[in-house]
Amino acid sequence: MILPDNETSVDLLNNEAIARTITELLRERPEQAITIGVHGDWGAGKSSILEMIEASLSPTPDVLCVKFNGWRFQGFEDAKIALIEGIVTELVAERSLATNAGEAVKNIFKRIDWLKVARRGGGLAFTALSGVPLPEHIDAVVGSVKKAIGEPGELLTRENYEAAIAGMSGLLKPDDSKRLTEEISEFRKAFRNLLNKAGVDQLVVLIDDLDRCLPEVAIETLEAVRLFVFTEHTAFVVAADEAMIEYSVRKHFPELPDTTGPRDYARNYLEKLIQVPFRIPSLGETETRIYVTLLLVGAELGEEDTEYQKLIKVARQHLAKPWLSTGLSAATVRDALGAKAASVSNALTLSDQIGQILASGTQGNPRQIKRFLNTLLLRNQTARARGFGDDVKLPVLAKLMLAERFMSRMFDQIASAAAKHPNGHCEDLAALEDPTEARSKPNKKRGDRPKVTDLDDVKTKPKDTEPNESAVLSEWRGSEAIRDWASMPPNLGAIDLRPYLFVAKDRKDYFGAVSVLGRLGAVVERLMGSKLSVQAYETELRQLAPAEAGQVFEELRARIVASDSFDTAPAGVNGMTVLVKAHDFLQTNLLDLLESLPSARCGTWVASGWDRVIRGSEFVARLDALLATWSEEGSTTLRVAALAAARTRKGGC
Repeated sequence: MILPDNETSVDLLNNEAIARTITELLRERPEQAITIGVHGDWGAGKSSILEMIEASLSPTPDVLCVKFNGWRFQGFEDAKIALIEGIVTELVAERSLATNAGEAVKNIFKRIDWLKVARRGGGLAFTALSGVPLPEHIDAVVGSVKKAIGEPGELLTRENYEAAIAGMSGLLKPDDSKRLTEEISEFRKAFRNLLNKAGVDQLVVLIDDLDRCLPEVAIETLEAVRLFVFTEHTAFVVAADEAMIEYSVRKHFPELPDTTGPRDYARNYLEKLIQVPFRIPSLGETETRIYVTLLLVGAELGEEDTEYQKLIKVARQHLAKPWLSTGLSAATVRDALGAKAASVSNALTLSDQIGQILASGTQGNPRQIKRFLNTLLLRNQTARARGFGDDVKLPVLAKLMLAERFMSRMFDQIASAAAKHPNGHCEDLAALEDPTEARSKPNKKRGDRPKVTDLDDVKTKPKDTEPNESAVLSEWRGSEAIRDWASMPPNLGAIDLRPYLFVAKDRKDYFGAVSVLGRLGAVVERLMGSKLSVQAYETELRQLAPAEAGQVFEELRARIVASDSFDTAPAGVNGMTVLVKAHDFLQTNLLDLLESLPSARCGTWVASGWDRVIRGSEFVARLDALLATWSEEGSTTLRVAALAAARTRKGGC
């Protein structure tokens, strides 16, 4: 059973209210040009809202919806021209205008050809700020195209370029050159005329996935939207994460000062283009529980099931006032599903169990919720296929995976202890789950629960250490997020966790580390500690033989890679730094690891802190080259950090 991650018109998030509001706004004054933004984080449901808008408008005969996905056009053609030509082409095709409005069609495509030539010419930039194309400018453009014929790598065929030259000579005559703004005005007139001929009362263009595009593609698409902004009977609905669009604007105008200038300019640019913004709210705990229940029930029964549709209607009533609901109760599900309720009882159990932490850990992001559930269900199916049977129970697996996903350091500590224990138990976890520990804590309101993040980011409060209590248990007891996780049913301290560690071997082989490392396992565990604690081990690490140091490094590397989370420094990086400082032959291994990391997902940590361990001209040159690569190809934050680090190194600081 896999939960599909495609956009859908089946609303499980109550986003239909947003879609309905946008549709009503569009139809309120169809003659008015308007641009609407649907904003939300990656995976928040923007594409599904566009699907709902299209489904709502499609039955209206005088409304035409056109969809454009900038990501799909990325790398094929100029995105600006692709959007303009795509809108006109679909309009002509949908309304059969090729024969019924021949002159209007020819006129609009002539205008598009002019814009293509202006873009292709290089010197004629397609922007409303362009000046007059002078005769000598046009001659230079034609000459540059003719010259390209002698360079086979720059063209497809001679015929294509001859056609381009002929078109350029005919469209850009020296004796009737116009300002580009005048040509754009003519395009708008031709487009309005085409809408009239087509009998379209309102053209609605739905633009999706702009936040997936490279900055240049995103800006070109938005510039094309600006061309239509003042065209009557035309509306745009742009779905994108506004933070990514703001970044694209700043990237497109690098000459702006690096203070508040770029950010303010980016926001002003977006606010002028997007007249009406809608932001999709993240899911809270109640909404997440309902969403998880609907996802799992729908996966069992199918989206078209009649009883399932009844359950969705009931769920929407709860979602209308989430502050009055705690989710879908078993009685509610039974009433909606009737005899089918028994087959989906696990959905209710799971949603009640994991809703609280899953909502907090994913920050209410629907796509991350789906990804977690898919991984959970796949692992459970794999365990059954491998013959684990009742040794792996779904509630236990779900609770462990919550720790693995949102508190990876704690999960590693639990797994290491269970792998070494003769019965697969984690005694520190059993102590943490002790009911007397829970009774000694004051009851908290649901709204007081902290946001769950990786354990490295969870602030711990100083606590008095109990006699003979391990440092790990003291650390856990000092974290409210971990205590909340431990209080969730079922208790895991007395369960044999070894079958679950085999299920999680796609992440890491905990048993391999125990058997191969032997006494070095304790060294690895110590090097997984905080930056302050690992610095005291450098002298001791120098006593390791080179082969032993290599083994420890490889185990640290495996754990870092297996964490699959690089926004902040993974546990083990600080220990690895001290280890390499103690054994400089491991510099090669360290650089190999850094070069293998997915730069698009790395935070700023990866670009700094290596000066005291990377020494020698050969290794320094590799680090400099890596910083240069990151400054061009890394994540947004990594590019800035890598560029700053490179400048600092060149300055000899």
